[in-house]
Formats: sequence, C-alpha cells, structure tokens
Amino acid sequence: MRLRTVLATTSAALAAATCLTAASPANAAENHACSPSVSIDRFSDVLDKTTYDGTFVGNFSALAVDKDGSLAALSDRSSLFDLDARTLAPGSVVPLADENGTALDSEGLVIDRDGTRLITSETEPSIRRYSRDGKILDRLPVPTSLQVAPAGRAVSNGTFEGLTMLPGGRTLLASMEYALSGDSSTIVRFQTWERTKGGHFELGAQYAYPVDAGLGVPEVQATPDGRLLVLERGFTSGVGNTVRLYLADPRRATDTGGIENLTGQDGVRLIRKTLLTDIATCPTLGATAKQPQPNPLLDNIEGMTITGSAKGRLKVLLVSDDNQNAVQTTRFYYLRVRT
Repeated sequence: MRLRTVLATTSAALAAATCLTAASPANAAENHACSPSVSIDRFSDVLDKTTYDGTFVGNFSALAVDKDGSLAALSDRSSLFDLDARTLAPGSVVPLADENGTALDSEGLVIDRDGTRLITSETEPSIRRYSRDGKILDRLPVPTSLQVAPAGRAVSNGTFEGLTMLPGGRTLLASMEYALSGDSSTIVRFQTWERTKGGHFELGAQYAYPVDAGLGVPEVQATPDGRLLVLERGFTSGVGNTVRLYLADPRRATDTGGIENLTGQDGVRLIRKTLLTDIATCPTLGATAKQPQPNPLLDNIEGMTITGSAKGRLKVLLVSDDNQNAVQTTRFYYLRVRT
C-alpha cells in the first residue's frame, strides 16, 4: 500500500531537522556503538515527505557519491536527485525512462568513471547507462535465467536491487533481491559484467550468496579491498523491519552461471559472509517510528553508499525507502564501519 503525502521543503525545515539530528561530540562513534564493528554517528529525517521542483522527494532505493562530492539519490519512481552532501538539500532532479518513455522501477545505481549513470530496473530486469541529463546511452545484456518469469526464473519485484563497481572500475556487480525459482530460498545470485576494451560491458561470472531465512538483498557495495558490504532486509507486519549489514567475500566463490538449480549441493562454494551488525542493536538516538519497529531508529532501509575510507574504516551512508507511505520515513543513517 502506498499513501501519497506531499509537503513543501523549506530552508527552515532543512535547518531544523539538521540540528535535531546533528552529530554528538567527537567521541560519538564510541558512544553510539551498534556492534564491535559498527557505530552510528547520527541520522537525519530532513527530506521526509518533502518535494523539490514539483517532484516528491523520497522512495529512495540507491545512493552514490558523484565526482564533485555531491550525493546522487535514486528514487524507484524514475527520478534521480542530486543532493548536497552536507545538508542533503536537493539541487536538481532528472526524470528517467526506458526506450519507450515508460517509467522505471529504478533500484540500483553506479556513477561510472566518465560520469554516466548505470541504473537497474527490476521490472525485466535491466541495466541501462544514462547520461547526466537522463538520455539512454546503452543497455547491458542480462542472462535469461535472471529475467522475470515467464521469460526467466526470477520473481516479480525480486531482481536487481543492488549495483556496485568493484575496485579498478572493470567489473560491475548486481545483486538479486530474492532467489530464483528452482533455487534454495536462502540463496540469491550475484551477476557480474566485465568492461571490454571498447568500453561496453559483457556478461561475467555469477556467484551465489547465502541470505538469511526470510530476508532479501536490497543493496550491495564494494569495499576498497574488493570485498562487499551487503544489506539484508525483511519486514514482518506488526513487528517491523529487520536490517542486517554483512561483510562478504566473493573472491573464492564458485562461478554459478552454468548451474541451473542452486540447492546447497556439494562442490558449490558460496560467497562467504560475516555479520557486522543488526541495525536493531544501534542506539535509538532519539528516533521515533510511525509504525511498530524493534528499534524506532529502523525503517525500510534500502540504499547504501561508502562516502569515505581510511585504514579499513569506512564511512557508510544508508537511506530508507518510505514508499510515499504515511507510516514510513525517509531517513538517512551515518555509520562508521570497521572491516
């Protein structure tokens, strides 16, 4: 259910929300531990139920850091926003569409080294390259098995949710949200593409990731050393969201591109993963929730990007997708992660 609510963004509202969720003193990371590996500095609801240039600001499914240091925030309603990295104030919005002018169910985002935008839509699914102004430049191939049934074996609304570029800029990786028909319900596939000398992407290896029972994968981000931060998420009515952050290593995993059904059989090495934190264990920091949650800080967290790194410590920004729903919140989370 999606309830449409629209309020105007004002400078006063931006300032007030920023003050309410500003970082605590210098030792905030120590005092705000979620786990031995993760702490939360602050959160911000500054963009919740706001508009910009006539477009609803929300429904965020992905984040990326642009070359100029600003944030790109992708809405799953076919809009790509440019946000100020400090205040989160929108500076521009670009509408997106497919080759026929039809809106996308846009979920994953990578800003390539030339400034073009690689964007997934989970409808088919697809990955397209867009210019800064929203013009389609290219479309990447997708394995038949990963396409939504009846064309393939993927379930509707369960395909390419996450997208990331591995270090070096040659390998692109997309994460499926849910298992394919015929696979174990706790195994999802990660597909890669390799950049050719001509600059296009061709299909690469595919890997199997072991997801927790009842959860899906809404986002994945490559770390500077070639591992992956993986978000796992689920929702239980009357209870709320489950959101867990894992560190995963695909480097010795089996290429599963030629394996029709993944059922946990011997000889298939899954991506190894280590739990970094369950977001429910983070301090609330005074957050409030509009519906039941295990921790009022929680919401429908769906987007993630790494905003900085030094000596195995990452600055990670998360965002929730409010689905334009009155009982959900567009919330940004500022984490520090030790890998």
